[in-house]
Amino acid sequence: MLFLAPLLIKPEMSGLYTILLLIASNVFMTLAWYLHLKLSQTGVSSHWPLIGVIAFSWGIAFIEYCFMIPANRIGFVDNGGPFNLMQLKIIQEVLSLIIFTIIANILFQGQELHWNHMAAFICLILAVYFIFK
Repeated sequence: MLFLAPLLIKPEMSGLYTILLLIASNVFMTLAWYLHLKLSQTGVSSHWPLIGVIAFSWGIAFIEYCFMIPANRIGFVDNGGPFNLMQLKIIQEVLSLIIFTIIANILFQGQELHWNHMAAFICLILAVYFIFK
């Protein structure tokens, strides 16, 4: 059904749908990259061979791509969306770091935010500002 999404989206809503799909994509991307570390910490995957961990992560990454590809297709200006390529990338990066921060703090208790993390977030907000100028 997700592959039909570009046909069902009203042009004026494509920006919102793009961002929602990018959020979902980044949740799965973060889980694909880091969930195996949590599973290893708890002993669930500590004895898996590396190829097993990679296959596990690829399975999650497949779901990520099921959200990411439609998000980019819907949001891209040449497909009727509101964002150019640079804007799509900056939005994705900002969402990626926000979602990573949330998931890291949920999965890995004790990961603290420091002043330099906040400074980096401010730089990203400035990047968003400048990319849309």
